[in-house]
Amino acid sequence: MNHPSVSLHYAIMRYLKCSEVGLSLFFVFFLTTWAPGPASCEGDRPPNFVIIFADDLGYGDLGCYGHPTLRTPNLDRMAAEGMRFTDFYSAAPVCTPSRAALMTGRLPVRSGMCSDTRRVLFPDSAGGIPESEVTLAEGLKQKGYTTGCVGKWHLGHLPQFLPTRNGFDFYFGIPYSNDMDHLDSGPNGEARSLNPKVENFNVPLMRNEEIIQRPADQTHLTQRYTEEAIGFIKKNKEKPFFLYMPHTFPHIPLFASEDFLGKSPRGLYGDAVEEVDWSVGQVLDTLKNEGLAENTLVFFTSDNGPWLIMKETGGSAGLLRDGKGSTWEGGMREPGIAWWPGKVKGGELCRGMSSTMDLYTTCLTIAGAEIPTDRVIDGVDMSPLLFQTGPSNRDEYFYYRGQTLYAVRKGPFKAHYITRPAYGRGEAEPHDPPILYHLGIDPSESIEMNDRFPEVLKEIEKAKKAHLETVEEVESQLEKRIEP
Repeated sequence: MNHPSVSLHYAIMRYLKCSEVGLSLFFVFFLTTWAPGPASCEGDRPPNFVIIFADDLGYGDLGCYGHPTLRTPNLDRMAAEGMRFTDFYSAAPVCTPSRAALMTGRLPVRSGMCSDTRRVLFPDSAGGIPESEVTLAEGLKQKGYTTGCVGKWHLGHLPQFLPTRNGFDFYFGIPYSNDMDHLDSGPNGEARSLNPKVENFNVPLMRNEEIIQRPADQTHLTQRYTEEAIGFIKKNKEKPFFLYMPHTFPHIPLFASEDFLGKSPRGLYGDAVEEVDWSVGQVLDTLKNEGLAENTLVFFTSDNGPWLIMKETGGSAGLLRDGKGSTWEGGMREPGIAWWPGKVKGGELCRGMSSTMDLYTTCLTIAGAEIPTDRVIDGVDMSPLLFQTGPSNRDEYFYYRGQTLYAVRKGPFKAHYITRPAYGRGEAEPHDPPILYHLGIDPSESIEMNDRFPEVLKEIEKAKKAHLETVEEVESQLEKRIEP
């Protein structure tokens, strides 16, 4: 993707036919026209990146993904002006490991950011994202990017694990899930109720490394995140920036501000989602108003599938099977929307397989930053899909629950070696031979295809074996606890 000024340089060179006089004239023209870097046009600098990450949002929870009562006009507009993905995956069916994968471009089993016994980090956790990992923010800073994180971090709450110690210049948000630090004075099960009380959740709100409010006023979290994100964009509009915006909602307990509370036909869950949708619209409008839209890639997705056992306060996976905590499609296949006016063609539907880990590799590649070569990077470059220059660079996907590989996808086929329902609903069941599904024919994973495609199982087994040979055992960060 050559910038117009680069093309013009080459046109001038061809016109002057590279003669000695021509070269002299060219360099005088270049020095007087383009040499003053700060005065050059916006497109001469690397593009900006904005990643907006919802929490526990299901595949079927947006209007543009078929929900009949959730109103998401801004995300629907984002999809209409950009590209909507049908086969976009999180790297884990739960919060902490999925966020670690996005930030590192690596399966959580490689960084120790997963566990078979403790699914996520808690306020008593002593672990967090290892210092040895190269975050997306750290990679982009090598190219001069200003970096900001606004929202739920959940990669470690101790000082050494905070965003400001892992490549971000600025942080505003909560360090872990909003249902944690529930006070004993509150009723049992309050987090899933339709009338939770802010004062019963002692979650800290932080600016950089300082707690500025505790408990955080969760009724205005989405609003405050939006204000901080807009402020970050405006403050840093003269230089390349990366904004990571991991929303708190629609994770339980659900809260919404006065402008949205009680307004959605979908109830409290809809109130929270529709306020997140409003926030997305505010970010997109800010980019347009500040003249940054044509130089900014915005991507919206979710960390994992809907928390189905929460019933009315949980979301929907649409036609996909199961939800958060499972390696069925509903647990890990997410909404994915890319927006970049003038670069990503509007109104496109992308059926190529891709992942949150691919955002890591794609952003670094587009920015011209180095991708670490001293470790396995599971993310691939999504540029062929985004810019419609070729097929997906991804043909395989590996579904982990904690530290254990449960399923493998190759092309349209998916083989389950172990199945287990979403959290709180049943035990693990191994399968030998694995259960095979064709996700193109049957995205709901209801029709077993073992008898029809026996040769496919052999190919998937080869892919599984080759993958496992690249996985080395590392210490789990999630199993470390603060000593009493």
